[in-house]
Amino acid sequence: MSHSFEIGPVHVGEGQLFLIAGPCVIESESHSLRMAEAIQRITSDLGVPYIFKASYDKANRTSVKSFRGPGLAEGVRILGQVARQTGLPVLTDVHEPNHCEPVAEAVDVLQIPAFLCRQTDLLVAAGKTGRAINIKKGQFVAPWDMANAVEKVRSTGNQRVSLTERGASFGYNTLVVDFRSLPVMRSMAPVVFDGTHSVQQPSAAGGVSGGQPEFIPLLARAAVAAGIDGLFLEVHDDPANAKSDGANALDLKLLKPLLEKLLAIHAAAK
Repeated sequence: MSHSFEIGPVHVGEGQLFLIAGPCVIESESHSLRMAEAIQRITSDLGVPYIFKASYDKANRTSVKSFRGPGLAEGVRILGQVARQTGLPVLTDVHEPNHCEPVAEAVDVLQIPAFLCRQTDLLVAAGKTGRAINIKKGQFVAPWDMANAVEKVRSTGNQRVSLTERGASFGYNTLVVDFRSLPVMRSMAPVVFDGTHSVQQPSAAGGVSGGQPEFIPLLARAAVAAGIDGLFLEVHDDPANAKSDGANALDLKLLKPLLEKLLAIHAAAK
């Protein structure tokens, strides 16, 4: 049974590898536009379908002192401006059921954060918007159990659901990727691999998360070879000064050479 669907010009499932990428959080309108346009130039040159991502609120930051983003109203305005100015499909996280409808007015994809992947009210509210839904697999959830999350969204009549692998908890402050999860979840829905959160070291850097970005290319290559539909990368033009998740973000200047290698692997795997 095919679970493929469209997000604007992006075909999700059983076809061309697509990219979800952008900064972890909306840092400013100008930065969001600059990142969207820079990544769009790279993906256009390579023929990679592209969805811009950034969060208006990071509600699960380690510390109460950490930057969370501009909030719902301003974030929705900025995401709408990015969509209008670039013509790109746009994705953002939602953390509360009552955020789903106003966010859906501005974006094409509602993403369910990993920590909230079992929250029935959130999944149902997101599904009812009719927007495409990308569910991050929780670090604590077995891949086969994600069938329940998919069913919650599809119970609303919304069939446009994808799942994202982002690593599993391994002891404290460490994540590992079990690549067996990719075919397991791909039997339920199109699958995206998150190459940047998979190298995160949660809460490991004194009140913020650390990371090992040097392993992003390795994991991304392995995921594409194993078989995925899309790739998720948090990309920043200055990771050392990013306001969220800079420790595990991919530097913008490394994006094009990485995508070139991944496209070659994807072509060979097909």
